[in-house]
Amino acid sequence: MTELLNMELYTFLLIFLRIGGAVMFMPGFNASYINTQFRLCIALSLTVILMPFLNDKLPPLPQNFADIFQILIFEITYGIFIGIFMQILMAAINLAGNLIGQAIGFSNAQMFDPTFQQQSIIVDSFLTFVALTVIFVTDLHHLMLSAVIESYSLFPVGSEFLSNDMAQSVSQTLSKSFVIGFKIGSPFVAFAIVFYVGMGLLSRLMPQLNIFFLSMPLQIYLGAGLLCLTLPVMIVWFIKYYEDGLQLFLR
Repeated sequence: MTELLNMELYTFLLIFLRIGGAVMFMPGFNASYINTQFRLCIALSLTVILMPFLNDKLPPLPQNFADIFQILIFEITYGIFIGIFMQILMAAINLAGNLIGQAIGFSNAQMFDPTFQQQSIIVDSFLTFVALTVIFVTDLHHLMLSAVIESYSLFPVGSEFLSNDMAQSVSQTLSKSFVIGFKIGSPFVAFAIVFYVGMGLLSRLMPQLNIFFLSMPLQIYLGAGLLCLTLPVMIVWFIKYYEDGLQLFLR
């Protein structure tokens, strides 16, 4: 009975550390407005549900405590890595929000972003909320949880720690997120270039015109109109990129 209880506790810890580490950092679950106890309950519930299904993917209980401790450290590291990887995918929409906010004159209009617990441009916070809402409405969070479960095939428990592969995937995903974020915000970059060139020419043609009082409202109105037109396309583009990024963990 003691051996059976030790094995069950060992199995529970292996699954809980990876799933708990991922849930604590996954988009939509790591926000400050999500209670820590609630996130802990989600991780515990998922662990209890998945124990019978993942039991065959776990190695036997090592006899050496140092080996057990090493495996547990590896598991929580894998879980944190998966959660941070999903946050890196979300960085694309954050970059696009910053580009849009600066292009339409909202760079100084900032608000507290409870998702990242810091001040951010209001357009950035708006796009993040919309993206997270679409992720949960379209049940894409199920794919996020599936990615955590399928990671047991990508990162087997008790195997060699794949630090080089993890670092390479993070660097590649960062570069892809930057490119996608710039592409999503590229219409507003073009809008800012055309608008400022036009205002510069107008100030040269009519020096007596107070260009500041004319350009600021016009920039906000035109930028907000362009945002309303392009918002559905931007969100669909980002959701497709986010879904493709999760395929790294899926078979």
